Amino acid sequence: MIMNGPPEERGGWWHDYVCGVHGVELEPGDLLGTFPAAGAVCRHGCRLASERVRAAWLVLSHQAWARRARRLAGHDDSADRAEALRLLTAYAGIHARLAVADHDQAQGWMLRGRLFHQALTDAVWGVNIGHAAWSLATAEVDSGRRTRTEPVEVPGQIRSCPSTSSGNESLDPLLPLLDELADAALRARGVLIAEDRFDSNYVAWLNAAGLACSRAAALIRGGDCADRDGWLAGDHGQLAHLLAATGDDGWEWEGSTYYHGFVLRAYLLSLRDSDPGELPAEVAERLAGMITALARLATPGGVLPAVHDGPYRREALALEWQELGELAGGLVAGDPLRSVTDRAAIESGSLADDLADGLTGWFAGPPLPYRDKPGAITVSERVGLAVLSGAGIHAVLDYGPHGGSHGHHDKLSLHLYGSEDPWQPDYGQVPYGNRPWRDRYAVAAAHPTIRIDDREPGEAAGRLVERTERSITVAIDDPAWCPGVSASRRVSLEDDHLIDLVTVRCTEEHRIRLGLRAGVDVSAVDHVPYTRTEWSGRESLSGWHLGAPLIAYPGFGPADDPARQRTWFDFETTGREAVFCSVYQTRAASRRISAVSLVGGEAVIDFEPYGELGGPA
Repeated sequence: MIMNGPPEERGGWWHDYVCGVHGVELEPGDLLGTFPAAGAVCRHGCRLASERVRAAWLVLSHQAWARRARRLAGHDDSADRAEALRLLTAYAGIHARLAVADHDQAQGWMLRGRLFHQALTDAVWGVNIGHAAWSLATAEVDSGRRTRTEPVEVPGQIRSCPSTSSGNESLDPLLPLLDELADAALRARGVLIAEDRFDSNYVAWLNAAGLACSRAAALIRGGDCADRDGWLAGDHGQLAHLLAATGDDGWEWEGSTYYHGFVLRAYLLSLRDSDPGELPAEVAERLAGMITALARLATPGGVLPAVHDGPYRREALALEWQELGELAGGLVAGDPLRSVTDRAAIESGSLADDLADGLTGWFAGPPLPYRDKPGAITVSERVGLAVLSGAGIHAVLDYGPHGGSHGHHDKLSLHLYGSEDPWQPDYGQVPYGNRPWRDRYAVAAAHPTIRIDDREPGEAAGRLVERTERSITVAIDDPAWCPGVSASRRVSLEDDHLIDLVTVRCTEEHRIRLGLRAGVDVSAVDHVPYTRTEWSGRESLSGWHLGAPLIAYPGFGPADDPARQRTWFDFETTGREAVFCSVYQTRAASRRISAVSLVGGEAVIDFEPYGELGGPA
């Protein structure tokens, strides 16, 4: 049941909306209603009603109300726009009453917000508020249709706003809210700059909020649209942040799928009414590179591996991917994230709405050409990610830098997907409010990688050793990772199978393990000299494993439900050297593997005999 308006209370930190026992995000319930009287529901039967949990739910509710205002403001229906104006006017009053000082419940490490614990949360909420007001200010109320403003001049020259439709006096009550949100974003950005944290993902959203709110206020006033605070083209504006926080390979510096998409969405939201063809060449190239990075990482079925920190699967996240995919399709031709967008539209579930439908025409000119022609193997050397796609297998090899505060101890991890099946996925991360489960998902044991004794490796980076058209070899020998230990991993993509070969060398004797971490049900049968595994799914995967015994034991599953049990496997041996080999093949392979052996550190594969017509005899 939709209530009359937004909650008239401040929100907390949404990451606290998590069950402390099971590690799972709580069910959102009716975000446009009221907090459940009996408490928020955990899918495993818990009920939580603490002030911390309730404050986290209020964040989600406020975000849902702001999103509703933005959606309705973009509709052609005058009644919907009137409702959007009513919501924004309500928020002007709520903000004036409640957000008069920094939030006193915020944790010490946080960049303090006013309506919420974090200034980042204020900014994400403020972007929807700003764009809702922007849409209302550019709507022709009496004709029932929207008109586009002149293209935004990226360098930020001073010019006058185009005349807006009659009746804009009704938007005047929004001006104090828009001005305060822009000022708050400017203050928070200043704190980060003073702390030498300009490349923080927070800055992208502070810039996006400041730009949307100040632009909307200028349109309402019908006056000067100059970007005086440099939200877009200034020294600390969005374009400068883009070039500082990403590399030539297009990846955001943290190497996290989620935070890469997070800042990219902020960038594209900041380019409303800009002509892609008039962007500075370096900016256009970098934005296209960011979209390309996601397109290469995604499976053919639109699954985005959750490399490093970020949710594994979440309905609200699906809304973000859907919005990002639509915006990306307006910036570059060919709709490169279409599979991601379509999958997200399904995974958004009960939260699905029509906001993404209103993003057509977000930009004031035609999309940029899209030139990417990926081969079977693509490598982003700066963040250390390689993607191998072929033989029905989509593999992601992670060997790069730790990734800052969002990094995991996962060097030389190999993740395996089908088009839609998460055979050996990156498990992702739980909401940060659950520290014990967060720590569990960051450690090496939660990843398909190497472990030495019971030690947690240090923060370190691997290196690219060799890359061919069909194989890649990476290594790690940084003493910070594990003193006295070096390792390499070579992944070869053949026409109908994939070979994974891991070599570990130590200066002293150690217990050496290599993990296999399933996202699906797996069965295993011991065949001498190998162990055979079968991975379930629509496409199914078979594995042959050699080099050491393969030991099965119960473990947790992907981070969308930590309490769900999955079977974990470890190769395990003791000594100064180990060689582990796995060969994988899907059901659709043209030649079926019959046996695998390890000779001289290399896989030797036997295939089933073929009959006269070319099929198995």
